[in-house]
Amino acid sequence: MMKKVLFVCTANSARSQMAEALLRHLAGDQFEVFSAGTAPSGVDPRTLDAIKGFGLNAEGLVSKSVASLGERHFDYVISLCDKAHQECRHWPSSGVVIAWDFPDPKTSPDPNAFARTMQEIGERLRLFVLVNSKKVDSEIRPLPPLTFFKSLADETRLLSLLLIEQEGELCVCELMEALALPQPKISRHLSQLRKHGLLLDRRQGQWVFYRIHPLLSDWMRNMLKETLKHSPELLEQPLARLNEMNSRPSAEGNSCDEERINEH
Repeated sequence: MMKKVLFVCTANSARSQMAEALLRHLAGDQFEVFSAGTAPSGVDPRTLDAIKGFGLNAEGLVSKSVASLGERHFDYVISLCDKAHQECRHWPSSGVVIAWDFPDPKTSPDPNAFARTMQEIGERLRLFVLVNSKKVDSEIRPLPPLTFFKSLADETRLLSLLLIEQEGELCVCELMEALALPQPKISRHLSQLRKHGLLLDRRQGQWVFYRIHPLLSDWMRNMLKETLKHSPELLEQPLARLNEMNSRPSAEGNSCDEERINEH
């Protein structure tokens, strides 16, 4: 029988919904997944956008109360904020109770807060699946270090990864502008990075946007961050060109010029 997992936070509007969608994607054949809140307030639209942006299914995600679950038994009850943990630490009929405290993206001024929260919860869940299941889905196998370092050895791939890490998400035409390279070359390198699991893509209209894969190993993600921190000169010119770009594509509906859309 599949083990039952319940994710709990106060409002059941962001973090617990993300965790539910992520675990279903990673190991839905091994775990029966639920989420609930101690004071549910409805799913934040930005949560659904973040889930869909990571290529996951957001259908059926609704905010619900812990009380609505009755006396159902759960093998794991995982709280995602300290308040919910305090209120549910004596959950009836529960097996293992785990406390994960992630900052609430709704209160953050960071425009990428929801995406970053998805990334952080995804990293934690990958470890949870590894520890608590007998098999690991092929989608969450760690990227071999040799493949990671080979990816960084090419200048175009390295700069693309650093730009995406810096900006949170970029499309092909933005990378073309920043790196002053033609579309076929950019697309070829992005395809390799996506194939090896360093990038995740999402389609919006006729464009494909790329972000760092949420399940990239912590040490690999930290290496990109440290490179940005200690070698800012690498992106000095690319960022200057990117910032001068007119009508940059975005979730708000801007689009690149027709010629580039046709090229892509």
